[in-house]
Amino acid sequence: QVQLVESGGGLVQPGGSLRLSCAASGIVFSTDAMGWFRQAPGKDREFVALIRWSGDSIYYADSAKGRFTISSDTAKKMVYLQVNSLKPEDTAVYYCAARRVHGGWDYWGQGTQVTVST
Repeated sequence: QVQLVESGGGLVQPGGSLRLSCAASGIVFSTDAMGWFRQAPGKDREFVALIRWSGDSIYYADSAKGRFTISSDTAKKMVYLQVNSLKPEDTAVYYCAARRVHGGWDYWGQGTQVTVST
């Protein structure tokens, strides 16, 4: 099993920044990539970004390109999401997820709330 714990969310004004963190533990070698997803009130959960543990592949949703940066520290089993130039529409619960090797996004954290408001 893989356990994921997110942190770093909060209330921020439009234009502000946050750094979200995800700590992974457990049988991490059974996974090949980590991702960030978000779910806004009344909307479906959507993909934001992913990074392979090898660091050789990074993908972003169009809504995240240019403002969000995903990174990882394999030794510490940490994944980060730097979110800049935040907009009210970025308000959501942000989830960290781990993708099982040859499988799907089977492991999820509890989420961290990001609220962008004046």
